[in-house]
Amino acid sequence: MAFDYDLFVIGGGSGGVRAGRVAAQTGARVGLAEEFRMGGTCVIRGCVPKKLMVFASGYGPASEAARAYGWDYEGGTFNWSRFRPMLHRELERLEGIYRKNLGGAGADIFDARATIRDPHTVELSTGESFTAKHILVATGGRPFLPGTPGAAELGITSNEVFDLDAFPERILIVGGGYIACEFACIFNGLGAHTAQWYRGAQILRGFDDEVRGFLAEHIRDRGVDLHVGLEVERMERCAENGRDRIWVKGTDGREDIFDQVLFATGRVPNSDGLGLEEAGVKLGRKGEILVDDYSQTSVPSIYAVGDVTDRINLTPVAIREGAAFVETVFNGNPTKPDHENVASAVFTQPEYGTVGLSEEQARDQEPIDVYCAAFRPMQKSFIGVNERVLFKLIVSQATQKVLGCHIVADGAGEMIQLAAVAVKMGATKEDFDRTVAVHPTMSEEIVLMKTPTRRD
Repeated sequence: MAFDYDLFVIGGGSGGVRAGRVAAQTGARVGLAEEFRMGGTCVIRGCVPKKLMVFASGYGPASEAARAYGWDYEGGTFNWSRFRPMLHRELERLEGIYRKNLGGAGADIFDARATIRDPHTVELSTGESFTAKHILVATGGRPFLPGTPGAAELGITSNEVFDLDAFPERILIVGGGYIACEFACIFNGLGAHTAQWYRGAQILRGFDDEVRGFLAEHIRDRGVDLHVGLEVERMERCAENGRDRIWVKGTDGREDIFDQVLFATGRVPNSDGLGLEEAGVKLGRKGEILVDDYSQTSVPSIYAVGDVTDRINLTPVAIREGAAFVETVFNGNPTKPDHENVASAVFTQPEYGTVGLSEEQARDQEPIDVYCAAFRPMQKSFIGVNERVLFKLIVSQATQKVLGCHIVADGAGEMIQLAAVAVKMGATKEDFDRTVAVHPTMSEEIVLMKTPTRRD
């Protein structure tokens, strides 16, 4: 049977674009449909704009530190109306690069929603339909909005936060995951009165417990009004001093008024309405597309990569999965995407970088040694700032292999990338010990910790 395309990709995010571009470079006929904007969540309403806001939020505290170091500065305030157009121009530039690179490789781009009619046919919202030997679903995920009374009408999510008309003087962040914690630190750093409410016992569920408590303490010390064990009971629109605001009541009876309420209460796979189940593709309990080690679904001609599969929901992982798919299907070299020891960073203030196992995960697996150091770095202690950094290694007692590395410090995201190379290579504690320190730095502590703080 002759097909219109060798590969049709649904979704123009990082994973889909990488797969489409690399497949086209092999000579395959490739079509790709994206219903919103090229670049997906990461480029348009995720990692990139968030990180630019992280940068912006750091300059206020940095100016205060500069004064303590002897620089003369007058007070200033963050200007959202000046920052937002710059942000959107940068996103437009990056979207153009994604479009240019994909088109330059020879792929056809369709600005339309695509659905699956059968294992080899896609239909577009334009009315067009195409056949394809292989279909790749890379539609990512979307924010989950809870059924809290008033949330749908009055709340926003990370999808809308970059398009606010006005900067909020008071904002409530609902949630305790990395997105919630990052935005709490961002808005606090930009000068908004920031509250964060999370229903769980501690923020950052799934990460190392010691780090979770350490970060919560520092987030509060930086000025975020963080409360755990607290949910929004209901919210209503109200007027205060001639302005529309949002009245919020918590489950503990507290009441407060905010300009915005941002729900960062998790994400769900974008699999609804694609015709997947009708085509025979099996989905999981949360709507995730079930795939094998090679990203193949229960229908042999249909594959899926990225957040829609709910494996490891990180942009670099989606890119690796897309590349492995092409290697498997178009280059005849069966390749499994590597999900072992994937490093990640939480861009709070201070940042948290992590690779490998948490202390709890490692302890459940085998006897371990824990090396941990928390101290005030030179830059902060010099000006009397009572903020500590944390360096932590989880080590196997049997093999002395480093099973996990955790860093909480300014720049931890940059540091963990390099530590991840060592962990990925299977470095032992002895390898760390015989590495000469770079002095004076914070990160030298990672090779100077000689005695376990505890053994489990």
